[in-house]
Amino acid sequence: MSSYIEKLFSLEGQVAVVSGGTGELCGAMAEGLAGAGAFVYLLGRSAEKAADKIARIESRGGSAAFLPFEATKQESIQSALDSVLKGHGKVDILVNGAGGNSATPFFEISDEEFQSLIELNIKSVFSSSQIFGAQMVEQDDGGSIINVGSMSGVVPLSRVFTYSLTKAAVHNLSKNLAREWAPHNVRVNTIVPGFFPAEQNRKVLTEDRVASIMNHTPMNRFGNSKEIIGATLLLASRNAGSFITGEELVVDGGYASMTI
Repeated sequence: MSSYIEKLFSLEGQVAVVSGGTGELCGAMAEGLAGAGAFVYLLGRSAEKAADKIARIESRGGSAAFLPFEATKQESIQSALDSVLKGHGKVDILVNGAGGNSATPFFEISDEEFQSLIELNIKSVFSSSQIFGAQMVEQDDGGSIINVGSMSGVVPLSRVFTYSLTKAAVHNLSKNLAREWAPHNVRVNTIVPGFFPAEQNRKVLTEDRVASIMNHTPMNRFGNSKEIIGATLLLASRNAGSFITGEELVVDGGYASMTI
């Protein structure tokens, strides 16, 4: 690889924070960021899951640490930022990846379930962007916020009503913040994964649903979590992604391009 390309995607000296980083998809994103040279904080509930991710990162020469995190609680988000600033004095990259799913039939969705997904999928991104974004806006070199959206936030998907509307809201929030913070050199983008088997969607991946997804995916397969890393590095990099903001970067094996 040429030194030019290495420099283009290098994150040496940068600090990344990944909420949901103990999970499958965001864990892969964290590994990619660390592999490009960033120090990565994995934010989540499980220190045990984080330990596995950190061990893998460190085995490849990267650096990472775990911070306990409740995505829906502002005091937990503020505590995470305080810890990052105490350790490194700045935050360059934020991945908002914590979230949840549900496949409850529409007429059976309770107020409790509805509010729970609103809190987890919208308010957590809103609050995290407020708290970490305020730090980035004040920094001379800005930063990059990558929100994890969903194909169901782009086109309607069956059985995931509340999840879909919450992810659509994340897409909209990302564009609003991209516009607002561009003068401060803070870029805000959305990665839109297609179908990647992960903990939060396994319960909705019935045999019939899998067949339907494959029929609608030109590549005729699920994505591998490692295949999200390239998009992550593009949006995170101050060099390769310097003029990209407000973008919905779809990684879906052609799903969104399929009609009949």
